[in-house]
Amino acid sequence: MLPIDPSLSIADFDYELPEDLIAQTPPATRTESRLLLLQDDGGLQDLNFATLPDLLLPGDLLVFNDTKVIKARLYGQKDSGGRIEALIERILEPTRALAHVRASKSPRPGTTLIFDGDIVCTVAARHDDLFELHFETDILPALDKHGNLPLPPYIKHSADQQDEARYQTVYARHPGAVAAPTAGLHFDAPLLQRLQDKGIDTAWVTLHVGAGTFQPVRVDKISDHIMHAEWYTVPEKTVSAIAAARKRGARIIAVGTTSVRALESAAQQGGTLDALRCPIAHSADTRLFITPGYTFRVVDGLITNFHLPQSTLLMLVSALTGRERMQLAYRHAIEKRYRFFSYGDAMFIAPRHNP
Repeated sequence: MLPIDPSLSIADFDYELPEDLIAQTPPATRTESRLLLLQDDGGLQDLNFATLPDLLLPGDLLVFNDTKVIKARLYGQKDSGGRIEALIERILEPTRALAHVRASKSPRPGTTLIFDGDIVCTVAARHDDLFELHFETDILPALDKHGNLPLPPYIKHSADQQDEARYQTVYARHPGAVAAPTAGLHFDAPLLQRLQDKGIDTAWVTLHVGAGTFQPVRVDKISDHIMHAEWYTVPEKTVSAIAAARKRGARIIAVGTTSVRALESAAQQGGTLDALRCPIAHSADTRLFITPGYTFRVVDGLITNFHLPQSTLLMLVSALTGRERMQLAYRHAIEKRYRFFSYGDAMFIAPRHNP
């Protein structure tokens, strides 16, 4: 684990957000979102997300997270009749998963759970806050047919058909996330084509976003926080794309904090910082907790949404920009009435200099 500045406290990452700025629905089209540009000289500029290609240079490399949100929420009852709600956190095998389970009394190992759609499983064990569930049928097809989309807790309506289409990136490929990599929600096929036409390269990582992304930090000192685990993979093709971009002097720009965590986690596996500042091809769980003072090995710039107060994601973004600069940007966004969180607007943290 990397050392964390012991002087940092949760109060250093707090801010007051008017409730009406929490976006409850997506914009009419993906690229209608606003985009706050944090310029490399510290300036701020209010733009539209559709202008993103104008802010990038030919040869820049955008790295996207191609995880796919699954319908991870299930409703049902115990064999004794008590109502339950489960949120699948991670699929371990086709018929085995880890899940959060809400019930009046926590189910014990051996308990049978019967969910809507006659999905039956047995509680095999408990691992801290998660329950290991063994299902009678393959989980993914059952979730796709009978599960419910797990919208974030700050979105107050139940998931509908619009959410099933829009709380998913257009390039989602690998099922396993219980929350969307929301920076990617602003991209549509025409915008991706415009980026390609300008000579912007793209590469892919996979990080299955877990429910822990919404959990508040419950300790005063940041150094006492235990980061939740998420599974990621950085393929060899992406490593090669990053190495090629470095050699030509191009910039590596992550689309979303999940892409940052995947890239930087893979870079940690390489030991000392190499001259090309590249990750290695790697798949594993990560608990990488990025806070101010962290030295970024791969990422130069970031496209991201606005994050919850006191969240680990806000800490990550503050590590890239500097805490005071991020506080200034958030105050500006609130004054200009940007929309916040998953369905909200975005910011582009431009690299401070070319690598």
